[in-house]
Amino acid sequence: MALGRSREKSGQSSFRGSRIAAAIVIGVIAGCVFAFLFPHGFFSANPSAQTNSNLEVDPASCESSEKIDRIKSDIMKLSDKNVELKRQVRELNEKLRLAEQVKGHAREQVITLSEPHKAGPFGTVKGLRTNPTVLPDETVNPRLAKILSEVSVRKELIVCIANSNVKSMLEVWFTNIKKVGISNYLVVALDDAIVDFCKSNNVPVYQRDPDEGIDSIGKTGGNHAVSALKFKILREFLQLGYSILLSDVDIVFLQNPFEHLYRDSDVESMSDGHNNMTAYGYNDVFDEPAMGWARYAHTMRIWVYNSGFFYIRPTVPSIELLDRIAYRVGTEANAWDQAVFNEELFFPSHPGYVGLYASKRTMDFYMFMNSKVLFKTVRKDANLRKLKPVIVHVNYHPDKLPRMKAVVEFYVDGKEDALESFPDGSE
Repeated sequence: MALGRSREKSGQSSFRGSRIAAAIVIGVIAGCVFAFLFPHGFFSANPSAQTNSNLEVDPASCESSEKIDRIKSDIMKLSDKNVELKRQVRELNEKLRLAEQVKGHAREQVITLSEPHKAGPFGTVKGLRTNPTVLPDETVNPRLAKILSEVSVRKELIVCIANSNVKSMLEVWFTNIKKVGISNYLVVALDDAIVDFCKSNNVPVYQRDPDEGIDSIGKTGGNHAVSALKFKILREFLQLGYSILLSDVDIVFLQNPFEHLYRDSDVESMSDGHNNMTAYGYNDVFDEPAMGWARYAHTMRIWVYNSGFFYIRPTVPSIELLDRIAYRVGTEANAWDQAVFNEELFFPSHPGYVGLYASKRTMDFYMFMNSKVLFKTVRKDANLRKLKPVIVHVNYHPDKLPRMKAVVEFYVDGKEDALESFPDGSE
């Protein structure tokens, strides 16, 4: 009997457990079904109502005046930023152009100065145009080295040498340099008055340490005497590793010249020539009838480089050029610095003479314009009058200051008849 009651209780317990398990399973299933059918809950708001509610507060559907003002402000900021980015792009393009130029020169140097190699196919062989620069030596002039490091841009600058005799022209010179926006320029003052004048006008200035020979000429000398000094003075600039654009004081700057240089030669100089033939060279036939069949002799001619405006790189041939000119001008009684400048650049080696192995380039005579080109040709030509040169050098005329002012009036102020009162040549 006891065994029978035990089995009955066991069966009842098993049946009760099965019902509980079944209830749990049914509950889980029901929960899953409700969760699927009512994801937002039994008592949630109407989904469509929620959607409508969200649409009603969407800021995109109802712009406030405050937000419009913010958008306008953002547009103005973006516009300003766009202008700045364009400026930076221009600067980067210029740096890229210079970098590619330097890279090309370096590649030429490596190829030419490396181990001997075979010549390439016809038309592909290129000789070295650009001599390597010297190793800078700041011990030559530490004071000047400090000034140049502050004034120069990419180791380049314009240099003008002046004394009190040219003070009025110097003012026109640096005033227009400032207008163009050129920052890398320096006046080498030959007397105290010019130092004070430059400082009072916020013009970068440098005065050499006392030098009896240079001081006596620099303080009292005229244009030609001062012009001869520049070759000796410039030597230190090159030794310090800087490329110099040497400028006489009778020059009006209308554009930044550093944007128009090639930098592929030891010397780039403006020309005294007035057309393609005279500026860049031509075959001139000399006629000697007494020679009969051989009466015609062909000669090569080119008008001289102007020693008042040239770009010179810090290379060994460049420094040798300055040394040769300084020596000849200092020892030859009738030596004119411009004539010596050209003779040393162009005369080839021959018996008894070793020529200078310097590369040279002639500047575009319409961009780097002398006053003969301007007053004899350009001002009379309707098309050429529209051209804006980089500089105008009043080298052909003695009335320099009034012509410099007229150049400014014509090209900067837009005065159409500013050049008309002057004769072609000098009176």
